[in-house]
Amino acid sequence: MTEAGTARPEASRPPLSRRLQVRAFRVVNVPMRMVLGLPVATPLGGSLMLAFIVGRKSGKTYRQPLSYVRDGEVLLTPGGGNWKLNLKAGDPVRLRLRGKDITVTPELVSDADEVGRLLLVMAAANPRSASFIGIPRGPDGEFDRDRLQAAVRYGFRIVRWHPVATAN
Repeated sequence: MTEAGTARPEASRPPLSRRLQVRAFRVVNVPMRMVLGLPVATPLGGSLMLAFIVGRKSGKTYRQPLSYVRDGEVLLTPGGGNWKLNLKAGDPVRLRLRGKDITVTPELVSDADEVGRLLLVMAAANPRSASFIGIPRGPDGEFDRDRLQAAVRYGFRIVRWHPVATAN
């Protein structure tokens, strides 16, 4: 109960499995930053990259390990964490991808239908990625529509990273 006498919305708190996953990633991300930051391609680089994201309030640069899949010329990343709040469409972001730095601009996809379509693209390219997303799939392989819409309502996004052309 809160001071006003109403019950706290326990539904707004992530399930225990999600909270444990967040804690595990905090620990695992420390060595991941070191490995993904190397100036050479590593086996992890086939599905993970390092994003250098500038904090919107602090101005500090954070190194965030992220999973990705290729979709043509763009990269797709599930955006379930708070790191995505620091992204602004059109602002360049540096990524370390397979040992090389590239510049991209983020696009935060928030339309539930497009998020569902992109999740299927991601799951087809990397079947393990579906288990980290936390939205169940039905017998037809589609992501549960109600859970997908709820996730988008609560801030889940897909980040579509567009490469910035460089002058040579």
